[in-house]
Amino acid sequence: MAELKSLRNIGKGIENKLKSVGIATAEELKQAGSREAFFRLKLRYPNTCLVSLFALEGAISDIEYNQLPVGVKQSLKEYNDSLG
Repeated sequence: MAELKSLRNIGKGIENKLKSVGIATAEELKQAGSREAFFRLKLRYPNTCLVSLFALEGAISDIEYNQLPVGVKQSLKEYNDSLG
């Protein structure tokens, strides 16, 4: 199983936070998806920001978070906004 830090956009800080919400490997992150992982982070760490959601999606898609397509970013922003 691949380590989380082997993915793009995943540093030690977000790796530790993901592990604290039950996502310990790259495979688990991919299975959960960026939205579910972000939701779990948001519940445990309420100050988790939109950029974290972009980073998670980029990690799963294997692209730098700032290179996500505009439509993907907009969809993720709408999801973030729906969480309140």
